[in-house]
Amino acid sequence: MLDFLRGAEPLKSTLRSGYTAQGRPESTAEHTWRLCLMAMIFAGEYPEVDPHRVLKMCVIHDLGEALHGDIPAIHQDPGLDKAVEERKDLLTLLAPLPADTRAELLALWDEYHAAATAEARLAKAFDKLETVLQHTQGQNPPDFDYVFNLGYARQYTDYDALTRTARALIDAETARLAGL
Repeated sequence: MLDFLRGAEPLKSTLRSGYTAQGRPESTAEHTWRLCLMAMIFAGEYPEVDPHRVLKMCVIHDLGEALHGDIPAIHQDPGLDKAVEERKDLLTLLAPLPADTRAELLALWDEYHAAATAEARLAKAFDKLETVLQHTQGQNPPDFDYVFNLGYARQYTDYDALTRTARALIDAETARLAGL
C-alpha cells in the first residue's frame, strides 16, 4: 500500500492548465482537494446520492495523471480518448494494491468516467464546475481562452438545477473576464 501511495505522490506536482490566484500553475492535487470540498459542502443537497461514494470518485478521478500528466481539454486530440491512456496509467499505479482494493478503485474510476450512476454524474458535474471556477479565480496569462470555458463540459454541469445555477454564476464571471 505504501508503494501505491508513493506512486500517487506525483499528483502533488502534476500541473494543470489553471492558475492559482497568485499566478502559479495549479496542481492536480489542488484541483482534487477543492473538488472534494465542493462535493462535501453540497452533499446535503443530494439526500438520494451516497456522499461517501461521490468523494471516493472525486479523490481518484484524475489519479492516472500521476504518471503522464494532464492534457488540458483545449489541447486534447478529438481523435484520441484521453481516458483510455489514463486508465492504463491507473492500472499501473494500482498494481501494488491488494486485488480487492485494486478492483474497488478501478470500478469507481470506470463508473466515474462512464457517468454510469447518479454519484458519478454528480462527481463529474462538480469536477467540471471546479475547473471553470478556478479559471475565474486564477491569475491567468493574457492569452487565456475564457470563451472556451463558456461551452466547456456543459453536458455534465447541466446535471440539475443546483449545478446549472452554479454554472450560470460562474459563466457570468467568465463572460466578464472574456470582455463579453
